[in-house]
Amino acid sequence: MSDLFTAGGLDADAPRPLADRLRPAALDDVVGQDHLLGPDGPLRRLVDSGKRASLILWGPPGSGKTTIARLLADKADLAFEQVSAIFSGVGELKKVFEAARGRRGTGQGTLLFVDEIHRFNRAQQDSFLPVVEDGTVTLIGATTENPSFEINAALLSRMQVLVLNRLDTAALNTLIERAEALMQRPLPLDGPARASLIAMADGDGRYLLNCVETLFDLVADDTLTTEEMTRLLQRRAPCYDKDRDGHYNLISALHKSLRGSDVDAGLYWLARMLVAGEDPLYLLRRLVRFASEDVGLADPQALPQLIAARDAYEFLGSPEGELAIAQGVIYLALAPKSNAAYRAEKAAKKAAKATGSLMPPKHILNAPTRLMKDEGYGKNYAYDHDTAHGFSGQNYFPDDMPREGYYSPVERGFEREMAKRLAYFNKLRASLTADESSEADGIRD
Repeated sequence: MSDLFTAGGLDADAPRPLADRLRPAALDDVVGQDHLLGPDGPLRRLVDSGKRASLILWGPPGSGKTTIARLLADKADLAFEQVSAIFSGVGELKKVFEAARGRRGTGQGTLLFVDEIHRFNRAQQDSFLPVVEDGTVTLIGATTENPSFEINAALLSRMQVLVLNRLDTAALNTLIERAEALMQRPLPLDGPARASLIAMADGDGRYLLNCVETLFDLVADDTLTTEEMTRLLQRRAPCYDKDRDGHYNLISALHKSLRGSDVDAGLYWLARMLVAGEDPLYLLRRLVRFASEDVGLADPQALPQLIAARDAYEFLGSPEGELAIAQGVIYLALAPKSNAAYRAEKAAKKAAKATGSLMPPKHILNAPTRLMKDEGYGKNYAYDHDTAHGFSGQNYFPDDMPREGYYSPVERGFEREMAKRLAYFNKLRASLTADESSEADGIRD
């Protein structure tokens, strides 16, 4: 099986990046994916059984997706073909499929590795179906995005999804130790700088090894501090795509942290999104929604607070205005929570869809014309301000619809007061309705 450099026309003795020189030669050498490759891992069991299966490897950059695919091809003695969805089209795929059919005729199988498979459109993904179905290729697709959203259901049903973890501190340390053994000298960093380098890598093994190679190349005998190292290396941008999975994962983490009243976690996820370049106005729109959906009338000041934060940000801009967003996050996290208004809105909409075009009762309709008066519009309407309690208790639902209850306030924050008011009006309405019934009975008698 040829490697990338031979395939690219380079001599075996050509200089190779450190990351490639340290590429694992066996599955046991892969770090950070013990849940897949350990004794009871699904990938280990698949390899040990000698079976072939098409796979989706879903994981962050630098977690070992390409390496695992190459090792699986080597283990199963399959020809390894690699394409990238960024640079390849249907024409190139057809050539790969034809080559695979030719090998199959000689008894040689093909493992086709598709990097960034989620970037292929629906028609391109559909082209894999027949060759996967008839076994012409064993397909392994690598993706950093959620396959449920990005891979066609028909193709996804024929493949097993395996989730790779971002590399943890122990795994990244192992990669540094392997680099030190290969280079036969220690990494030129002191302890805190080494820890900072691992943090900078953010779980990406390839980025880490590229940084390690730079340090070995540029630093001879010195031992760098964290400050000296960061001046030498470019900090890795956080893994975040504003229109893809990372975006939705982080906004979900922010929302649920606030719902769980964890102010520090809320501030952390807010900062993660701002640092990654998220639009602050998008965050403010979500926070304004949260103020109604998850705080509601448990704290009626939550919504004005977030509207004020939006106004402050629009007035100040970044970075000064971002403090107002943080203030809003703190307020929402520590506010009493209620989704009673949210539930009431959903229940009312459900009833509205179910009841169709029922008319309001005639007594609450205005009657600007004689015809409307003759039809009973406005007849017997009780003006609430003229009643003893400032409350008439009349029915405002359609005549053919029984009264329903949608709003159920919780016993938290200001909604305790709302619950008292609701109970008061419900009790008064029942009393007035009972009195009307008694009067009607008396008239009939």
